Amino acid sequence: MARAVTNQRKIINTVIAWAIGLLIFFPILWTFLTSFKTEATAIADPPVFLFFDWTLENYTEVQERSDYFKHFINSVIIAVGSTILGVLIAIPAAWSMAFVPSKRTKDILLWMLSTKMLPAVGVLYPIYLIFIELGILDSKIGLTVILMLINLPIIVWMLYTYFKEIPHEILEASRMDGATLKAEILYVLTPMAVPGIASTILLNIILAWNEAFWTLNLTAAKAAPLTAFIASYSSPEGLFYAKLSAASTMAIAPILIMGWFSQKQLVRGLTFGAVK
Repeated sequence: MARAVTNQRKIINTVIAWAIGLLIFFPILWTFLTSFKTEATAIADPPVFLFFDWTLENYTEVQERSDYFKHFINSVIIAVGSTILGVLIAIPAAWSMAFVPSKRTKDILLWMLSTKMLPAVGVLYPIYLIFIELGILDSKIGLTVILMLINLPIIVWMLYTYFKEIPHEILEASRMDGATLKAEILYVLTPMAVPGIASTILLNIILAWNEAFWTLNLTAAKAAPLTAFIASYSSPEGLFYAKLSAASTMAIAPILIMGWFSQKQLVRGLTFGAVK
């Protein structure tokens, strides 16, 4: 009887999980299908799901109108650069908070996290003026720095959580063996936290890749990433749904592929230190 109830619960949980997964995935599927429709079919009422004349015209026009690969390279440089820079800053900060905490450590962590609750538009104007004065408006350096700063609290929090799971005795043993602070972080702490660091890197690349507010407001043409590439298909004449869907598909495809191939590492990192 107990086994039957357990099996029934597993089936129900599986069905619910699949339903939630399909619900989340449906907008992506719809965007993908719409990218192969004509503009007339894309706005048809009632909507056409599968039975329509498939065409590659939208992808051809998108590539002719915009330089996709330029935007793609910009996204890679900005997302990867901001993540690496953030991790390099966050590892010493997280080490300090995890292994040399002070009375204010928790307060500092909460304050860092609270900055994520600040509406970005509230600081847009001063940051915009600073970027003009520094000459980094519409530059990859400027976007790399700003995305690193807005994601830094998340990076520090994640690494702090992972580092807290590492036994202090291991670091104390390395100090007794004569390890310097640099050696302790590079050769003892970092290798032990590789799963956590890897998942942090992957998650923050995704966050930086999908960032739209700052990329749309601090770029024009030179450093425009794929988020600006997508936004270019919204014009005063209206939305071109089929072309917009093609541009969106081309923009999200790289990050979806990366997430698919790195999902095991991501899950492993997110469960790092959990009770097995």
